[in-house]
Amino acid sequence: MRSWLLCLLVLPALAGSAQGARAESEVRIKDIADVEGVRENQLVGYGLVVGLNGTGDKLDSNVFTKQSLIGMLERLGVNTRDQAANLSTKNVAAVMVTATLPAFARAGSRIDIAVSALGDAKDLSGGTLLVTPLMGADGEVYGLAQGALATGAIAARGAAGSVTRNTPTSARISNGATVEREISYQLGAHPALRLALRNPDLTTARRMAAAVNAALGGAPARATDPRTVALELGGRDVVETLARIGEVRVEPDSPAIVIIDEASGTIVMGANVRVSTVAIAQGNLTIRVTETPRVSQPGPLSNGTTTTVPRTNVQVDDSSDKRLGILHANVTLRDLVASLNALGVGPRDMISILQSIKAAGALQADLQVR
Repeated sequence: MRSWLLCLLVLPALAGSAQGARAESEVRIKDIADVEGVRENQLVGYGLVVGLNGTGDKLDSNVFTKQSLIGMLERLGVNTRDQAANLSTKNVAAVMVTATLPAFARAGSRIDIAVSALGDAKDLSGGTLLVTPLMGADGEVYGLAQGALATGAIAARGAAGSVTRNTPTSARISNGATVEREISYQLGAHPALRLALRNPDLTTARRMAAAVNAALGGAPARATDPRTVALELGGRDVVETLARIGEVRVEPDSPAIVIIDEASGTIVMGANVRVSTVAIAQGNLTIRVTETPRVSQPGPLSNGTTTTVPRTNVQVDDSSDKRLGILHANVTLRDLVASLNALGVGPRDMISILQSIKAAGALQADLQVR
């Protein structure tokens, strides 16, 4: 009788913990999918920054800066072409201006811009960007940028040293550009929409379609491929429907994958990575040779000469304190990391171990080395 009562008490607790874990892993559809056709556009422009404290481009070695300065002054009614050889200001810098035009941006709205030095300018702090047209991939002007730069950097230089924090040749201007041209897109003109998953996966697409159908009723959504979920509106209001399904939560599935960046020694593993039964031993033979020569001087009133006496210290580390570790079948990510850490394995050695486990066929995941 007691065992039955214990089961009745334990089973609801286990079900509650499972539901809680599932709820923590669920995310909103708006956070994992985009509406096809609703996209950002990249803008780029070339401009001049003025007002620098002698940290701008050298006009003698930056022809484009000099030509741009002459052209700008001519447009303002100042003729300097005859005296172009005498221009020697260091307070001007040529820059590239980039921005992202968000979807449904209207004429007159403001967007942030990024400014980067193009020549040999040392610091853009305190500069002001002059009016710069921002063009899209089609060559049309979609915005105008202008304003005071904020680098967030510190650069100080003295006769025998210098200190630099962050990058003084890159800056940003919040709301530094005005949208001049709109990109027309009628969201409500389509009888059907397609939701594009940012991380394509068949299981996630199927779960998302099922969650949308449960929220809207019927079967208006269906997964057509690992990236796309087609949604039939059926006369529904587009904005209301997207706002409603955007709050629907689903549990995304992730493939078993291990990504290794050998340049930085970074290792990223997915939660579904599993390892079959395998034995791991980690240890290297390290020979350390240290040279500490000593000076030998002759005695007083002798005919000897000062010489250097070599002194060599050789140390051998065969990692005898390391042990052979065994990982049992279906080891989870946490067990794998804990076992490798117990062996005293560093990131570099862990990369070699993971590659060896994959070569042995014991790593049940996709290993990508970058």
